[in-house]
Amino acid sequence: MVYRGSLPYRPMTGQGRFCRIPKGFEGSKGCILLISTLASFLPAFMGSSINIALPTIGREFSMDAVLLSWVATAYLLSLAIFQLPFGRMADIYGRKRIFLLGISIFTVFSLLSAIAISPEMLIAFRFLHGVGSAMIFSTGVAILTAVFPPGERGRALGINVTAVYLGISLGPVLGGILTQYLTWRSIFLVNVPLGLAVIALVIKELGDLEWTEAGGEGVDLPGLAVYAASLSALIYGLSIMPAKEGLTLIIASLAGILLFLRMEERTKSPLLDVALFRKNRVFALSNLAALINYSATFAVTFLLSIYLQSVKGLEPHWAGMVLVSQPIVQTAFSSSAGALSDRIEPRLVASAGMGITALGLSLLAFIGAETALWYIVLTLVVLGLGFALFSSPNTNAIMSSVEKRHYGLAGGMVGTMRSIGMMISMGMVMVTISSIVGRVAIGPESQLALLEAMRLLFSAFVFLCLAGTAASLARGRMR
Repeated sequence: MVYRGSLPYRPMTGQGRFCRIPKGFEGSKGCILLISTLASFLPAFMGSSINIALPTIGREFSMDAVLLSWVATAYLLSLAIFQLPFGRMADIYGRKRIFLLGISIFTVFSLLSAIAISPEMLIAFRFLHGVGSAMIFSTGVAILTAVFPPGERGRALGINVTAVYLGISLGPVLGGILTQYLTWRSIFLVNVPLGLAVIALVIKELGDLEWTEAGGEGVDLPGLAVYAASLSALIYGLSIMPAKEGLTLIIASLAGILLFLRMEERTKSPLLDVALFRKNRVFALSNLAALINYSATFAVTFLLSIYLQSVKGLEPHWAGMVLVSQPIVQTAFSSSAGALSDRIEPRLVASAGMGITALGLSLLAFIGAETALWYIVLTLVVLGLGFALFSSPNTNAIMSSVEKRHYGLAGGMVGTMRSIGMMISMGMVMVTISSIVGRVAIGPESQLALLEAMRLLFSAFVFLCLAGTAASLARGRMR
């Protein structure tokens, strides 16, 4: 059964057992929201919990700070490469089909990551882990946008984002406990039964439901090859800066991206419809705001995880208790922010969130070895509020600014901007740490250099956020 618009109420088998969720979202829509929300929770939980385990992983495998950052960066690179093409494929071949394949791949490589025996094996599995996550992220938001009409869409997306932040909230706490008492490998293992549960729900509850608004169109494989090579060159070039080879790769990657955009303008079935950026101001500037937001914020948890354990000397679970303050605030306010964007202009809510984020980052720019933990918690609370007000309203603006046939593409762009932003954020960390700290293990002798690098990074992130606020305000009215 293929739907090409908002999904009406329809009772489903098993509805009473699995799909009793927020009032007003009963029936088929409720089941879809539940499944998408559970699937969105898993990668978020994995990402935040593995961050708290990075110092332990680094010690076990004797990894320096730059190599250790690739445990997170390889996953982000995979997300950045594959979300856009899988979003496009989902529009053509079916969003549920790609979604189900994605959660299956995610579950398999959760298991394989848990049994990795070398840094190279773990990084490779994390890259493949990202392939499954790319399928989940690029299709989940697209399915929700297809199912929920504009008056309900912001709230549904807000609930979905809340699940992401709940995963981020639980990650540092449970990740710290699991790492300390059951080793870091248990973080990957707990995702296996949860992934299997989501697979069972999709098969049992969604049955023959499918969404294909662009069926019959093709996929631009040459464009995909250029796109993937360009992003790979960009992030690897950033990782080996300030070496000359790194600068060469970055220049080559920018040339490749320009070639990709040129190719997409000329092909009949583009991977990316460039006209959306030229002619749709809301779509273009909302994506730019998302790119800047994640570039300025993603590395915060990575940096503070190392700071709390290496400088402040906290055990992993106590570091997790400090870091959890940010996503708890995000979880508390994301759903309300999404619903608010159904009633007033999303750009106003999102721009306020970006401004608050800039304030939180400015507070972190003064961090030092003697900084009190309450100060760290306060800044994380401010950041959590800013993230909550920005994320779901901005996603609502992006998804509501395109036609139904582009929902998968738009969902892929939402995830791609997030992933590229995350890569840029980690790339800035790699370059700064390589330049100031060097390729050495983080220890007492490198603390002063680490603190200098962190203050420089947080200051740069503040200016990025201010630019993002300007882009968010300039997008214009959506309604």
